[in-house]
Amino acid sequence: MATTDKPKILVVNDDAASLLALTSLLDQWAEESNYTVLSARSGQEALRQVLLHDFAVILLDVNMPGMDGFETAEAIHQRPRSADIPIIFVTAFLADEIDRLKAYQRGAADFLFTPVIPQILHAKVSVFVTLAMKNEQLKRQAEKLSQRTTELTATNRRLVREMEERRDAERKSHAKDEFLAMLGHELRNPLSAISSASALIGLPGASGETVGRAKQIIQRQSQHLSRIVDDLLDLSRAMSGKILLSRQPTDLANLVASCLETFRATGRTAGYRIAVDLSPGWVDGDPTRLEQIVSNLLDNALKYTPSGGSIDIGLGREGEDVVLSVRDSGVGIPSELLPHVFDVFVQGAISIDRSQGGLGIGLSLVRRLIELHGGSVSADSSGAGNGSTFVIRLPRTEPVLQSAPQEDARNDGAGKPSVLLIEDNEDGREMMATMLAAHGYPVFQAGDGLAGVAAATAHRPEAALVDIGLPGIDGYEVARRLRADPATQSIKLIALTGYGLAEDQRRVFEAGFDLHLVKPVNIDRLLEALNLPSEQSAAA
Repeated sequence: MATTDKPKILVVNDDAASLLALTSLLDQWAEESNYTVLSARSGQEALRQVLLHDFAVILLDVNMPGMDGFETAEAIHQRPRSADIPIIFVTAFLADEIDRLKAYQRGAADFLFTPVIPQILHAKVSVFVTLAMKNEQLKRQAEKLSQRTTELTATNRRLVREMEERRDAERKSHAKDEFLAMLGHELRNPLSAISSASALIGLPGASGETVGRAKQIIQRQSQHLSRIVDDLLDLSRAMSGKILLSRQPTDLANLVASCLETFRATGRTAGYRIAVDLSPGWVDGDPTRLEQIVSNLLDNALKYTPSGGSIDIGLGREGEDVVLSVRDSGVGIPSELLPHVFDVFVQGAISIDRSQGGLGIGLSLVRRLIELHGGSVSADSSGAGNGSTFVIRLPRTEPVLQSAPQEDARNDGAGKPSVLLIEDNEDGREMMATMLAAHGYPVFQAGDGLAGVAAATAHRPEAALVDIGLPGIDGYEVARRLRADPATQSIKLIALTGYGLAEDQRRVFEAGFDLHLVKPVNIDRLLEALNLPSEQSAAA
């Protein structure tokens, strides 16, 4: 650390001999403890020093002519820049309780009594010097984060500006332009929040509570950015027809009820009047994508309905269709926007402020996914402030009924197959292992590909859940090695991965997997796959 970066200690004493004694004591440890010592002969001079420098701690004599130590401390702490500087009062007599109270009211951190014991002086000063160094490190980290966020924000603004300049000249690449436009729009708010929170962390005198709130904002907005990226990727795949649906007969009523229960469990529905009227409605669809559709509609209704409003959810049959409706009493949709609510990135063209009821990419994704299922979606509103209604129609299919004995057999905890979980994400692996164990499955774990192969050889599990993006060797190579070894070739192999395109599925089966499941996996779907024989898993 350079000399100019060293923490500084200020010694304030009107007596020259006492001042020399204290500064000399401190100077003898300065190089070892990495600080510098400055001095002042009066309260006024101390205030001038505080204006020029940041101090890790101030040693302040109580009894000084003119402005005494208490007055000096009060003046120092009245200035925002120096409000949090710790002050150790130095006094030649044992302060009575009144003096102590007066000192602490002026912001005293501690007392030292003369004659000063060197070891005590060194110990007390070292604490504040160390604290100052830690605070400086945190400040620099915050500045780096703020700088990076500023760079990202500037890059985002540049992309938006360039896109606007090229729009008229690149009408043939209209979809690409709107994709980038919406990306810029969706990222701007969370990036702004992250930038502001980062700057707040670096402010001198920011309290611990304030810094804690700022860190929570950064974490929350980072998660929001991650969700935006996931939605954008899904929408891109849907637009290009690359989403692979895993269709199966699904009761939409149960799925809607499950989604609504998730929203209730997370507190999202608190303060709203929710009315539900669900009749059984079976469709041939992908449960994961159908849940994504329902969640987006519910999220949209909650987002644009003020607390205290009402949301009505209905499901029934009309002819050969299953019809789901979500009606809210929220901000409504302006008449000029209503025909475009499902258009890709409609906000980029109409510039509706989200806080005033603008609609984001969620509805575009809903329409694309509904169309992939052979259905349709429509929106209706009487205008701004009059709420809105979204209606989904999907082709009806015959219900699938399971007998009670089959259900009991599925839930029976006896004889569950042992499972090897090969996943490099420690948190994800721990949660999956805990979930499987809670359902009665013996679970083994491995954090990379080579360890996974070794664990399979050692434990001979009946099934293995294998992530594709593993360190060491990837999931494809894990599957090839297990299939090549007679001791492990009969293990049921299930690829559990974030890659969901048709090409990814082809590579999974070529490597020797029995089944390809895309994260996040529905727990019922996973348990069903584990309980199926290998040949049925492959067929699924």
